[in-house]
Amino acid sequence: MSRPMLEVIALSTEDAIAAEAGGADRLELVADMAADGLTPARETFAAVRAAVSLRVRVMLRATDGFSAGDAGALDALCGAARALREEGAEEFVLGFLTPDGRADLAAVDALAEAMGPAARWTFHRAVDRAADRDALRKQLADQPGLDTYLTAGSSTGVGDGLETLLAEQARHAAGDPGYEPQMLVGGGLRLEHVPTLRAAGVDAFHIGAASRPAGWEAPVDADAVRLWRRALDA
Repeated sequence: MSRPMLEVIALSTEDAIAAEAGGADRLELVADMAADGLTPARETFAAVRAAVSLRVRVMLRATDGFSAGDAGALDALCGAARALREEGAEEFVLGFLTPDGRADLAAVDALAEAMGPAARWTFHRAVDRAADRDALRKQLADQPGLDTYLTAGSSTGVGDGLETLLAEQARHAAGDPGYEPQMLVGGGLRLEHVPTLRAAGVDAFHIGAASRPAGWEAPVDADAVRLWRRALDA
């Protein structure tokens, strides 16, 4: 099996440097984890990009939850995406649902245009809140640039979503329509889950709190990231 990819949530340059030192492959750059991760400032992205050589995926999200908001809120988010692109961002993270739990294609299409045709992006854990996971993937199957789903398999975390993750990884391996994007596992992910997921062929993992043993108020701990790097490479 290929070396698995490890993505770490970063909120600052300090986080980014520690994540790189610990062996991370990519960052998910966010602001305000009290709201579960919002769009960071353009200046923060510029500082992180200058400080590390890691790939950086930037969150596009204005409020807690999985709604893109009204037209004004979506326009503002598209403006933020364009500003980040001008700053050099090439990879993003987003995910929005309609009130009935379907993918919000209007919001996704607007942001895809703002990100530009060369952007690569992750549809984040909104998939774990979808009314129908399979239907959502088929809704998004033709979206340009969508190359990853961040998922725990369940809204309550990997512990409850493991069976779903294994089934979806099998569909990814089979090339089923809508399952071509890479599955990035995160959300309540624990080290004990890694052997089962790796044996099934999962090759991308996402950690947030696990990289901060002292809590979200503390920066990323390089040693905690190294622990995950060793476990994934074992």
